[in-house]
Amino acid sequence: MSRPPRIEYPGACYYLTGRALQGRKAFEDDLDYRTFEQVLSSVVHRFNWLLQSYVLMPDHYHLVVEVPEANLSKGMRQLNGVYTQHANRRHNSEGPLFHGRFKSILFEKESFLLPICRHAALNPNRLGLTKEPSTYEQSSYGALIGQKPMPDMLHPDDLYQQVSKKPKLAPAALRAFVETDQAFESPLNDRAHQVLLGTDAFVDRMQSLLLNSAKAKQAPKLGGRRKSLRVLFRGMHQLSRAERNHRITLAHLEYNYTLAEIGQHLGLHYTTVSKVVNASEKTR
Repeated sequence: MSRPPRIEYPGACYYLTGRALQGRKAFEDDLDYRTFEQVLSSVVHRFNWLLQSYVLMPDHYHLVVEVPEANLSKGMRQLNGVYTQHANRRHNSEGPLFHGRFKSILFEKESFLLPICRHAALNPNRLGLTKEPSTYEQSSYGALIGQKPMPDMLHPDDLYQQVSKKPKLAPAALRAFVETDQAFESPLNDRAHQVLLGTDAFVDRMQSLLLNSAKAKQAPKLGGRRKSLRVLFRGMHQLSRAERNHRITLAHLEYNYTLAEIGQHLGLHYTTVSKVVNASEKTR
């Protein structure tokens, strides 16, 4: 049975899990944890990810990320591949460390960012590794609630904005949300098709993207070289904003130029290009 294609588009948010193969540990000691964090930091900066939260466990890890440039798979190959090389060298092992295909759940940011990050932060508690999530060292949670320095790779702004209108109060508000005594049901119980988490409208839109992606993979590949950005954006000064945005979307989705490449050619920041492509996706 073939595996479904992943949905990747600019600004997509994912809950990611990588699990070590049976009989192997992902992390043997503190040095392994620190090395993974270093590799993760390099991936976040290289691929322009927005890392909202992470939790590292002895045999697996959890990441919550927003991907502005639709490059999730490339970044994950780098993350798992580089760390596996470290682990094999250090522990005199060989072969893959993680299951070949990482698990990803695409979620709707507005509705599920907070519940997903809470679910991740509480994982050590559920497995009996700690009594308080704030005392678990291999997690971003301590930094997010202000107990530890904030790593440069973390992007807490979106989380903070959802819990408080006052930035100085956000860490305490986040802690109150995560550690409340009220009953908490895992947001993963609301998944649709095992890989989607969001409102009905969001799930329907993503299902349409998934079907289109599957059809694209089955279609014959077009031969020849792709058009250059210079050709795609010929006569820019004569284009309306709508036509410019259409060509931006075409360059990214049909010709596979990165947001950064398009932005550099047009003199725009890649986040501006991301917003254009994301808005176009929502109207499809």
